Amino acid sequence: MVDAQPAVTELVIFDCDGVLVDSECIAVRVQVALGAELGWPLTEDEVVDRFIGRSHAAIREQIAARLGPAVAAVWAERFEQLHREAVDAGLAPVDGLPEALDALTLPTCVASSGSHDKMRHTLGRTGLHERFAGRIFSATEVPRGKPAPDLFLHAAKLMGVEPALCVVVEDSRPGVDAARAAGMRAFGYAGGPTSAERLAGPGTVVFHDMRDLPALIGARQSSIRYLNG
Repeated sequence: MVDAQPAVTELVIFDCDGVLVDSECIAVRVQVALGAELGWPLTEDEVVDRFIGRSHAAIREQIAARLGPAVAAVWAERFEQLHREAVDAGLAPVDGLPEALDALTLPTCVASSGSHDKMRHTLGRTGLHERFAGRIFSATEVPRGKPAPDLFLHAAKLMGVEPALCVVVEDSRPGVDAARAAGMRAFGYAGGPTSAERLAGPGTVVFHDMRDLPALIGARQSSIRYLNG
């Protein structure tokens, strides 16, 4: 649980897909197309509920339970191919993200359900990989992916910051649940496919424009200083 009395922020942990790079809409479209092709018709809302924010392993487990491991393997291979092609065709940073990063003065890192190979590709295509080099963490490094807290706790430990001094920027329900489980405050970005209602909850500020993030974190810092005298 997140403490009722927040601490001053010393680290901002960013999710990758849908927070740094505008790739969640691509992923949703590809998953819907694959479901129709391989025998599990899914709406965009169902893909968001089931898949967005979860690790590749967790998604594959769901598909295997529904269609069998052989189809799940084909699905995973096809997803990687189609997603890479769509990214190469025109991936961009999330709207307002470059301005938000420029305005932030706190240390930052990335903690994503995606693999390092995937992040090298997506962050590299958008010119962001070098900006976070040496501070990028993947769910492949921990036993459990989101909504378990493992990844965020792992990132905080390697960055040398106590969990209570971290905030997480997420765009998925598993992501904000993982932040809460880690004892970290969450900023839920509702500018993508996940609704504000699904992101809302204890210890979470929901926002729609990435340009607002530095001011929201700054306002929280100011209120904490005021409360602490």
